[in-house]
Amino acid sequence: MRIRQIALVGEDLAAAKADIVDVLGLGGDYADPGVRKYGLHNAVWPIGDTFLEVVSPTQAGTTAGRLLEKRGGDGGYMVILQVDDIKASRELATAKGVRFADVFDGDGVHFTHLHPKDVGGAILSLDEMVPYDRWEWGGPKWKDNVKTDVSTKIVAAEVQANDPDAMSKRWAEVLGRERTGGGETWSIPLKDGEIRFTRATDGRGEGVAAFDVAVRDPDAVRARAEARGRLGADGEVVLCGTRIGLTQA
Repeated sequence: MRIRQIALVGEDLAAAKADIVDVLGLGGDYADPGVRKYGLHNAVWPIGDTFLEVVSPTQAGTTAGRLLEKRGGDGGYMVILQVDDIKASRELATAKGVRFADVFDGDGVHFTHLHPKDVGGAILSLDEMVPYDRWEWGGPKWKDNVKTDVSTKIVAAEVQANDPDAMSKRWAEVLGRERTGGGETWSIPLKDGEIRFTRATDGRGEGVAAFDVAVRDPDAVRARAEARGRLGADGEVVLCGTRIGLTQA
């Protein structure tokens, strides 16, 4: 089980794309036609073999649009985990009392969006791909868009909660994983990464507050962000309303 994709929601897709591509030094993006049924358009970039997505509403009444209103602007939207046994993952979630918000089964492509009210914090999706390195949401030629001279991989997601202990415990039991930590910060270790749970203190409520990216030169990335006005008061990079933690690649 690993973090394969982080999805953000932005009011202005073009503006979010410009900031993300420049600051993180990404290559080309893929517009997934499948999101149209949700009243959205999007952009998906590979960061190594992980993916970053921004969705933006194209009509009123969308889940993404309601989240923009609820959290007061752009921010985190989904955590998408890749699993190697979708049947077992679904059975465990069902046994833990989780409803499915959306399910898809295709030719080597499977996803299950867990209902956020049953896990808390964000939309959590469990996806299986055959073969394992395939990623349908990045497009059939996603490897052609890989550019890793600046950023190399997404390595963590951070979900803020009113009660990090309770939320991390719930995610851990639904995913069938152990958790570590205590007090205000908990973590669920995954292959090549982790999901962190921290206290919500910014007044925006529960949700995906940050994700970590392995980069080759953190200072250079911060300089790119500062030049675009995307460096927070604490010196942290903020893209599409979401804090970006920088780790050394």
